[in-house]
Amino acid sequence: MRLIKQIGDWFDERLGLAGPIRETIQHPVPRQTASWAYVFGSAALTVFMLQLVTGILLALLYVPSAGEAWNSLQILNHQVTFGWFIRALHGWGSNFMIAIVLIHMVQVFLFGAYKFPRELTWIVGILLLLLTLGMAFTGQVLRFDQDAYWGLGIGASISSRIPFLGPWIVNLLLGGPIIAGPTLSRFFALHVFVIPGSLIAFVGLHLLLVLKLGINDWPVPGRIVRRATYLKEYHELTSKDGVPFVPGAVAKDLFFSGFILLAITACAMYFGPFGPSGQPDPTIIQTAPRPDFFFLWLYAVLSLLPPSMETPALLIGPVVVLVVLLALPFFSGEGEKSWKRRPIAVLTILLVAVALGTFTHLAGYTPWSPVMDAWSGEPIPVQYLKGRTALQRQGAVVFQAKQCHNCHALGGAGGERGPELDRVAVELTEDQLIRQVIQGGGNMPAYGKNLSPAETTALVAFLETLHPPGQAPARDASRAIESGARP
Repeated sequence: MRLIKQIGDWFDERLGLAGPIRETIQHPVPRQTASWAYVFGSAALTVFMLQLVTGILLALLYVPSAGEAWNSLQILNHQVTFGWFIRALHGWGSNFMIAIVLIHMVQVFLFGAYKFPRELTWIVGILLLLLTLGMAFTGQVLRFDQDAYWGLGIGASISSRIPFLGPWIVNLLLGGPIIAGPTLSRFFALHVFVIPGSLIAFVGLHLLLVLKLGINDWPVPGRIVRRATYLKEYHELTSKDGVPFVPGAVAKDLFFSGFILLAITACAMYFGPFGPSGQPDPTIIQTAPRPDFFFLWLYAVLSLLPPSMETPALLIGPVVVLVVLLALPFFSGEGEKSWKRRPIAVLTILLVAVALGTFTHLAGYTPWSPVMDAWSGEPIPVQYLKGRTALQRQGAVVFQAKQCHNCHALGGAGGERGPELDRVAVELTEDQLIRQVIQGGGNMPAYGKNLSPAETTALVAFLETLHPPGQAPARDASRAIESGARP
């Protein structure tokens, strides 16, 4: 014991940590606050530590390469000792972390813990929730299976709709115009370095604010928050009816955190890791991808909305919700804390919970596309083949072989995910058609890695024939001027 004390004193002389640690341990909390309702914050921190440890172990073997990512996960699942278990712990830990953070935010909202003087604590908590969701999305992308590929394509499509910044954001995320090797490198950096680093920084700030401002007192009906008197009343409460954080409150935190770790371990052992499913292939349209559980509600909303409402819902809705959440402590920073006297707050939580639950349930029945029952073997209408050159007919073969018919209709037959192509030659020039096929755009994936130059040339030659009779296809005006012809 003397040796341990000497070592401790040696470190304390150089680091000066004994004082802050002692202050943290003896930090007074209101007696009623040392309850089971306040264990979710510490549980979220515990799961985050689990994510860091398992994430480091997985990063040792994961290869962030378009050609090797899927194979490296297969090796982890089947060849590395307990590799499947580490993946399962990491995947289920992600789900538990999101759930616990959400429950913690609901508890903070209902208990009025965002009110004065904890406005900044609430704002940091909102940012932590967003970063946690970002970790979940980037983690799904790193699986790089069919769901990840198409989910990333949809995410890039959403980002591309942002005014002015859209193309720049897409290029930043994908590392180029198409989903390829640089894309995984970018998301690997986000998932392993950028987002975890930001989480660590904000978690540290969040804990500092909790220590400086104290844990929120129990919301007793009639105990009103007033800026002029709250701090004095809180310190009087902790002096008269307070207990040290250790052991007063930490016992329940440790018990609940241990229970959560056991639950994650049980799910990992029973259910196993998430994926990966089939290898990513943009030519397989029937994959019917679905995001991970906590994003299913968004999947259902986008599937059920009319096309004209997609962009407003994607660009305006989240911004409005985020602004309201961030501004909440500033226009409701005083007054009653108890949920028993705040019926609007309770009703809001109930409505949000019912809406999210309903859309999550509907996601199990909602098709990814409005109509995805087209058959790629359905013949191209005869009128689109008559009088065509050999190259154009070869393009029609490519059109069928790459299953373009599953998303695009010709002559009223085919899929409805993409636009009909009967007039595509009038709407896009040759260069634009080539760029669209190779780079993708909107909800269309990039086929640059799945078509040879000869196939691309033939396909575009066929698409250039798709225009109404008597109407010339679109032409590049600058080329027409250079050649001396009228545009």
